[in-house]
Amino acid sequence: MRIAILIFDGLTALDAIGPYEVLSRLPEAEVTFVGAAVGSIRTDTGALGLQVDATIEEVPSPEVFLVPGGKGNRPLLADERVLDWVRSAHETSAWTTSVCTGSLVLGAAGVLEGKRATSHWAYRDRLAEFGATPVAERVAQDGKIMTAAGVAAGIDMALTLAARIAGDEIAKAIQLGIEYDPDPPFDTGSPEKAGPGLVDLIHQAEDRG
Repeated sequence: MRIAILIFDGLTALDAIGPYEVLSRLPEAEVTFVGAAVGSIRTDTGALGLQVDATIEEVPSPEVFLVPGGKGNRPLLADERVLDWVRSAHETSAWTTSVCTGSLVLGAAGVLEGKRATSHWAYRDRLAEFGATPVAERVAQDGKIMTAAGVAAGIDMALTLAARIAGDEIAKAIQLGIEYDPDPPFDTGSPEKAGPGLVDLIHQAEDRG
């Protein structure tokens, strides 16, 4: 199974790397990081580099493709080269997926029209601009489209996808292998739990970014 993960300057690292850690462990999976040009890109902090191994044109029909989020994907909403690739890949994919604001790119490509989808809570309502129905779910599936909420939710999405592809036992084994057993020190992982002060803090940080 060929899996393509789109990467670009300014992506949020965990959006891509979290699902990679899961999906790369699927039996006979071949994961390729694709992008506009072969070479290195920098994540949104500028401190981490990732390698594009193939252009999007070199991987036109992956069985699975994933679009991550991060402030660097905003220009992609008007990048017809990328949007054309998303549309074309979606036509033949078994699964079309996104993490965080990657769903906005799917929306801009027109593949979320009439579909239920999620995104990072701070951007989720924007999905309606593209004809989607925003849902406050950590992982949302509508047909072959699977979208994840913000950042860390990509791991949950990838495990859900792994179960759809290879069965529950394989997905459970992958979860055990990566020791994904969340036990966070704080219960502030959603705006409903965090309270208005922290929500405002995140909005301010997003505005500055």
